[in-house]
Amino acid sequence: MDQEKNLPTYPAGIKNVQSRNTDLPTGDQSNGANNWYTSDKVDKTPVTFKNLYGMSIAGNLFTPKDLNKNTTHPAIVVGAPNGAVKEQSANLYATKMAEYGFVTLSFDQVFWGESDGSPRNAMAPDLYSESFSAAADYFTSLEYVDNDKIGVLGICASGSFALNEAKVDTRLKAIATVSLTDMGAVARGQRDAMGKTAMVDQASNQRTKEIAGQAIAYTSGTPEEIDENSDAFSKEFYDFYRTQRGAAATTTHPTLTSFAKLLNFYSLSDLETVSPRPLLFIAGEKAISLGFSEDAYQAANEPKELYKVPNAGHVDLYDKTDLIPFDKLNEFFDGNL
Repeated sequence: MDQEKNLPTYPAGIKNVQSRNTDLPTGDQSNGANNWYTSDKVDKTPVTFKNLYGMSIAGNLFTPKDLNKNTTHPAIVVGAPNGAVKEQSANLYATKMAEYGFVTLSFDQVFWGESDGSPRNAMAPDLYSESFSAAADYFTSLEYVDNDKIGVLGICASGSFALNEAKVDTRLKAIATVSLTDMGAVARGQRDAMGKTAMVDQASNQRTKEIAGQAIAYTSGTPEEIDENSDAFSKEFYDFYRTQRGAAATTTHPTLTSFAKLLNFYSLSDLETVSPRPLLFIAGEKAISLGFSEDAYQAANEPKELYKVPNAGHVDLYDKTDLIPFDKLNEFFDGNL
């Protein structure tokens, strides 16, 4: 975990990422990078819905323009990467899946973007998981959604939150993950690298500072600047979150005090209980996160599938439309919803 740092943040209600920021570096536009994709075949409607605890969640509802609202249709909840907002990857996937005929919903996690929660950028894995059930609640309120045909598509860490929630909500009938990242394992790996109780001590001491009136501190996430000496991990994420590919405001930086909450998050435990609902794990064959999808596949019971995307890394599957296997996702949800 990085040393504590004070970063700009944003209050609830601020639309911090809405469109491409042309003041930033262009970023890698290869392989059809198109995070800001829109479709003339799809209608997008801003919506809000409540979670189990009364917190408002901001989302975008996507429907095919030719949707017959006099009958019911399958629906998919789309979760963004950790620390991202719906405009970063989730809207792209939701739009593409709506083109296949699904009703889809992207959303800002609580404590991020336009959704409720204070302090901003807090890590709350249980509440993040709950957001997928809250989205299912919202779908059940739409007369043209089939309540028995609700699926989930979780990108990066949203995959771990979606899997976690699927263990306690059987309305989530089919779950696909893309570039799955188990955030609990990530945090525990950082803790072990720091040695003994350094991470927990740091978070604990920061709580004392903040209750005494000091500024909120933020940690880890994508760096704001890189140079030739930066590691490959930092460069890969910077090229999406800090360039025109997918960036605007400072996202991905969680509060230091809440980051330790991830140490108690075990999304892959009891994963076999999701069966017989089907699981699809999609990951780039070159992704730094591939091991998470492999571990999840091993932990799950049938029906399950692990699909490795040739020549793709982790962040490639956030927005590079020539690499993202949308047809595979359509096949999975069409066959299981």
